[in-house]
Amino acid sequence: MTAAPLAHATRSAPSQQRRGRPARRRPRSGPLAATAVGLALLAVLAVVSVFVGARAIAPTDVLHALTDLDPTDAAQRVVIDLRLPRTALAALTGAALGVAGTIMQALTRNPLAEPGILGINAGAAACTATGTALTAGVLGTAGTFGFAFAGAAVGALAVAALGGVLRRGADPVRLTLAGAALSVMLGSYTQALLINQPTVFDTFRHWAVGSVQGRDGSIVLPALVVIVPAILLAVALGPSFNALALGDDLGRSVGASPRKVLVTGAVLVVLLAGGATAVAGPFAFVGLVAPLAVRLVTGPDHRWILPLSAVAAADLVLAADIVGRVLVPSSEVEASIVTAIVGAPVFIALARRRRLVRL
Repeated sequence: MTAAPLAHATRSAPSQQRRGRPARRRPRSGPLAATAVGLALLAVLAVVSVFVGARAIAPTDVLHALTDLDPTDAAQRVVIDLRLPRTALAALTGAALGVAGTIMQALTRNPLAEPGILGINAGAAACTATGTALTAGVLGTAGTFGFAFAGAAVGALAVAALGGVLRRGADPVRLTLAGAALSVMLGSYTQALLINQPTVFDTFRHWAVGSVQGRDGSIVLPALVVIVPAILLAVALGPSFNALALGDDLGRSVGASPRKVLVTGAVLVVLLAGGATAVAGPFAFVGLVAPLAVRLVTGPDHRWILPLSAVAAADLVLAADIVGRVLVPSSEVEASIVTAIVGAPVFIALARRRRLVRL
């Protein structure tokens, strides 16, 4: 009579041990493969972006424009002066927003944190609108960069102050409420500023809609100088963000300084979100959806989340820009509209698939 219970106990012991074991670490092959696929897709999208546009140009003419410099060639002006800078700006904008969203989620431990929700985009838009009004619609590239960065910094500081970050820590609920309130207030200010100035409004709306269409090629180099070093520094800080996720006390015990990580991360968010917004205007959902999707592959390790979010978000914005060019014949749909249409259902699907909890 004791044989059956003994056999049952012997069979159940391994399963109990398996249930009691700590979860295995995700193999590195998954994130590595995802990064390789993302980079390959980015290369393919970059090529498609150069060859495809609202204006049909034969592939042979595109190749000729890329290999034979002829300033009088109309196809070359389109390819060199418009499509190449547009492709670079779309990839830079996406990468910056993906990394900025990841950093914000890590610092606040809030899976809903991203530049659009926490008031940074609204701050950049309000300052850019102010600069546009002060210069009667001729703000220029350098002015747009300066005002957008200032607005992003003011928005970040205001949300941190309203959310009581320095006094009580980064509470996700307080920060989300502070960001929503600040966005509404700054949005109302922007509308009131521009509603009675049709000329200024007409200039501002091309930036505010969120697009890389028609952006000046001279803005590519400043964007590279600001965004690329900030992304590299953020990736280097991946272990520090992992330590911060353990909590302040445990983070200190493994050698991380929560205050230094918070300050450095906040500066990087301002550089990345401000740079992306200055280049292309405000984009919604990119900095929110990309990190959430990447975490399904990488798990909670920011050493992988940060670089893969940059690649995934660059793919998303570049693909949205390409789709916007061909979606409506003889016209274009702004990339921010496409990302919003795609991002909303993707975010809902991700939210239903895995519970949104503190990170």
